[in-house]
Amino acid sequence: MQLVLFGPTGMIGSRILTEALSRGHSLTAVTRDPSRLAIDHKNLTAVAGDVLDPASVAAVTHGHDAVLSAIGSSGAAVEVIVNAARSLVAGLSSGQVRRLVVVGGAGVLDIEPGVQFVDSPNFFAAYRPLALAHRDAYNLYQASNLDWTFIAPAAEIAPGERTGQFRVGADQLLVNSQGESRISAEDYAIALMNEVEQPKYIHQRMTVAY
Repeated sequence: MQLVLFGPTGMIGSRILTEALSRGHSLTAVTRDPSRLAIDHKNLTAVAGDVLDPASVAAVTHGHDAVLSAIGSSGAAVEVIVNAARSLVAGLSSGQVRRLVVVGGAGVLDIEPGVQFVDSPNFFAAYRPLALAHRDAYNLYQASNLDWTFIAPAAEIAPGERTGQFRVGADQLLVNSQGESRISAEDYAIALMNEVEQPKYIHQRMTVAY
């Protein structure tokens, strides 16, 4: 496939980039400074672009099969999550690419019917602004005409092993028998690329955890 990846240098985005290339896809990695992407691969093209500019989004995604967004926030600048979502919806809606797969946040997942994790008293207060930004972004995707999938990780995601052994769910936060909700960034990337290649959750949330 011909794929576009926004946010290719972050913790999750860099794992998605590696996973996509390992599967033989052609990847256009979009960043404001392509020199930051210190990877040389025959199927990788690094281009300058701005995910916050709908015109730039439309230009760099033209002619591709799907768009992947691993845009995160730096520090307190959580509004970039919502602004990027707004720009992606506008830029892709005016172009020719309808398929969008987004790295979401676990706070948007349900812990019981009608109650999202971010609204739980057990949710970490420090991460609440980021979780609320992901929820606002999720609402924007829901209201769009794109073929989107919002892939929320487990409550805890960090660099780790690529095991290929995990569970996939839809709206519900996944926990193990000890009440833990974890996934490695490497295994998250596998789940995301599986959905890109064989879509099962178009116009839906999905999640992945051990």
